[in-house]
Amino acid sequence: MAPAGRPGAKKGILERLESGEVVIGDGSFLITLEKRGYVKAGLWTPEAVIEHPDAVRQLHMEFLRAGSNVMQTFTFSASEDNMESKWEDVNAAACDLAREVAGKGDALVAGGICQTSIYKYHKDEARIKKLFRQQLEVFAWKNVDFLIAEYFEHVEEAVWAVETLIASGKPVAATMCIGPEGDLHGVPPGECAVRLVKAGASIIGVNCHFDPTISLKTVKLMKEGLEAARLKAHLMSQPLAYHTPDCNKQGFIDLPEFPFGLEPRVATRWDIQKYAREAYNLGVRYIGGCCGFEPYHIRAIAEELAPERGFLPPASEKHGSWGSGLDMHTKPWVRARARKEYWENLRIASGRPYNPSMSKPDGWGVTKGTAELMQQKEATTEQQLKELFEKQKFKSQ
Repeated sequence: MAPAGRPGAKKGILERLESGEVVIGDGSFLITLEKRGYVKAGLWTPEAVIEHPDAVRQLHMEFLRAGSNVMQTFTFSASEDNMESKWEDVNAAACDLAREVAGKGDALVAGGICQTSIYKYHKDEARIKKLFRQQLEVFAWKNVDFLIAEYFEHVEEAVWAVETLIASGKPVAATMCIGPEGDLHGVPPGECAVRLVKAGASIIGVNCHFDPTISLKTVKLMKEGLEAARLKAHLMSQPLAYHTPDCNKQGFIDLPEFPFGLEPRVATRWDIQKYAREAYNLGVRYIGGCCGFEPYHIRAIAEELAPERGFLPPASEKHGSWGSGLDMHTKPWVRARARKEYWENLRIASGRPYNPSMSKPDGWGVTKGTAELMQQKEATTEQQLKELFEKQKFKSQ
């Protein structure tokens, strides 16, 4: 038998899914590492894999202990259009970190790409596919186990990504950051799913932008679209860990709280157990999270689906099921909370009596290509900021 961590030592992603096994993804990297002081908000690029590898390694380890079966490379936005000369070194380092941690458990390494910064204002298929191909060459060199094309707002670009990735011969998963209304060009979720599968994706679904409830509604529509077209694919869900019932078509980036005031919206571990069960009942077998998903959220998925998986993750060693550890608490009213019924039915307060329960999204509507969507190479000037403030003030009236 091959040593753990080497190619061939573990079942592949499709072998796992086709046998009905639950695959648990990882969670938040950009948002979490920004909070920890290792990622700069704005560009959201992953230089941390080179500048602070211990921080990235630690987060991978936390997700592994919590139950993740997949160590996704921290390569979000790590393409030449966003990182210029650093992109290749960043992709290589991210692969090495993911492989190192995956080797410590029964986890696979997924090489991840996302939408480009140029599609919205310059839809050059050849140029965009070249960017995807550059990252793919690093993933092939590092021999990742499979590939994920994630965070696509437009199915056309997502299809280009899948068409590029399948040339590797490795399994390809494709997820879009869309809600039930479909992509930002108005393509419904069911049609998005069909186009992704026809392009060659074996696993399809959603990630980011919306909460678990909305995301599963979208996955359901994707599933129905595939069934109507008599196509098959494995389903995948990696939503936000933030409640977003007030989001519009563009998701949480339009919320006034994005990105630095989202904490009051964080889902509890019990919310995530509910999500895991609902995802499983829908037929989703690749279940994980995106922004806001901390390791304890991933542990909640693993604990909820422990009966199906047959085991608990290492991070559950000090975590009693449904608060059972509270039976040792000194206060009797806290001991009374050591039961599933209490946490399942608790109506959680925000502790902010003067704040609204929901927000009004900004909704600028710039989805199909404007100069405002161009990736800036320099910081926004004071004059440009003044113009944006005025526009925002006008739109909020």
